[in-house]
Amino acid sequence: MTPPMLRLATEEDLASINDIYNYYVEFSTSTYQLQAEPLHARTAWFHEHHPDRYPVTVVELEGRVVAWGSLSKFRERDGYWPTVECSVYVDHRYHRRGLGRMILADLIVRARRAGFHSIIGGISADQTPSVALHAALGFHKTALLKQVGIKFGRWLDVIYMQLMLD
Repeated sequence: MTPPMLRLATEEDLASINDIYNYYVEFSTSTYQLQAEPLHARTAWFHEHHPDRYPVTVVELEGRVVAWGSLSKFRERDGYWPTVECSVYVDHRYHRRGLGRMILADLIVRARRAGFHSIIGGISADQTPSVALHAALGFHKTALLKQVGIKFGRWLDVIYMQLMLD
């Protein structure tokens, strides 16, 4: 088996990125989105990202995109510019192979290179593997928001984790 290759995403990767994400829309609390993301919306999202500032990355394994991550604006107001939010999604068939760690570690490097001050991860509190991944890479729990979302007929809490970059 060839080793996984991490690279910047291209527009050709968007269908795979969207398929990975939409699995979690349908079956997981990793996202509180309730309807599948249409490809045209994913394309618009991609065009709001810039490789040097707000990159979208993928992990390719044996010619197939099996994971992706991104840095995005934390909030729209100008004063939040030093902070970014990270997202990491791994194809459910490829869990426990270090792909999420590979992407998140790379996003941290890219955020530092871009001059950001901190990274925020908003994680559903029931997603303990994601919480553990962020903690393993130096993120600290900074907030617990109780019952801020509903999915699958139950209230969900969100944990905010933060990594200071300088």
